[in-house]
Amino acid sequence: MSAWCVVVAAGRGARAGLGRNKVFYRHRGRSILNRCLDNLAAMELFDGIVLVIAREDAQAYDELCAREGACPLVRALAYGGASRRESVLSGLRAVPADAEIVAVQDAARPFTPREVALATLESARAHGSGVISTPVVDTIKLIGPDGKVRTPDRDSLRAVQTPQAFDFKKLLAAHERAERENLPVTDDAMLFEHYYGDVRLVTCKGAEQNVKLTTKADFDMLDRKELPDFRVGHGYDAHRLATGRKLVLCGVEVAHDRGLDGHSDADVAVHALMDALLGALGLGDIGRLFPDSDPAYEGISSMRLLEEVMLRVRGTGFAVVNADVTIVAQRPKLLPYMAAMRKNLAEALGVAEDRVNVKATTTERMGFEGEELGVSAQAVALLARQAGEEA
Repeated sequence: MSAWCVVVAAGRGARAGLGRNKVFYRHRGRSILNRCLDNLAAMELFDGIVLVIAREDAQAYDELCAREGACPLVRALAYGGASRRESVLSGLRAVPADAEIVAVQDAARPFTPREVALATLESARAHGSGVISTPVVDTIKLIGPDGKVRTPDRDSLRAVQTPQAFDFKKLLAAHERAERENLPVTDDAMLFEHYYGDVRLVTCKGAEQNVKLTTKADFDMLDRKELPDFRVGHGYDAHRLATGRKLVLCGVEVAHDRGLDGHSDADVAVHALMDALLGALGLGDIGRLFPDSDPAYEGISSMRLLEEVMLRVRGTGFAVVNADVTIVAQRPKLLPYMAAMRKNLAEALGVAEDRVNVKATTTERMGFEGEELGVSAQAVALLARQAGEEA
């Protein structure tokens, strides 16, 4: 029996407090909506998906598809109405007429286990309906019109989730009738029960993982429950010492009889740091980004180039966690300049000074640094995807 899924994503998600439709919230670089769609497609239980979105979110959805890719199982797009019932009906009308079973899923449930969806579909094929449910763990109180409180038997209560699966023609007919009668309902099981008298509740292992993202706390917990997406990069650079040049390290002019030779100001420490940042994100190196054949970069401050690199870092959704730079030079002594160097780099990276370290060492007169022919630098940077990054 063919089965389709209507994914409802037309709400505003006001309780999430995100300032926009919560399904476009990006977690670890991917939207909640695409996580839900990809999850459903990976189950291999459905012949197609009808996605219901708000008309005003059409452009945001197009941009999402361009950035993250469109789910190939989405066969049709429908626009939502003023209520959830109207939105589901809009989606049902886009389901092919020869469909036999239809499941309705909230886009805000991106982690539904396959066994949960399968249980609802099997029940719908056998009994005409299948609604995933879980036992109620809290004691529930009912308050009557007169203000009196009574406590129902907790063992007789169930909390229902989505997906909710039904005989397609029956559910469509029920929704059409509900539209004519303006029936207020909170979910499809309530509507189906109203017109057909009964729904089949199913329980299965994995339902506890089928969480719905509703409030801001849900999204905060989502960001805390997994380790951040960390990236580490390493950079190295070396420049020859030459007369007639200023010695600039970490944007600080250092008193010395010679400076570093290069197309820009040859700030070897910043060059190593930039390569560490670019390397962490797989963005190449400064030679490709700022070629020495381009006159635009002749004599330019490397701190200015670092600003350009940081624009690219932030554009990928990442932020610097910390950076460590080592400068290798026999002379001059750099200790008097360290505080200013650290301050410069921290401001450029957008982090507190205690997240940046700059240190210097000699090679005990070994190698080109020890012979005072040049200066080298190495840098390591740790980046993390910004928590709660939105589309």
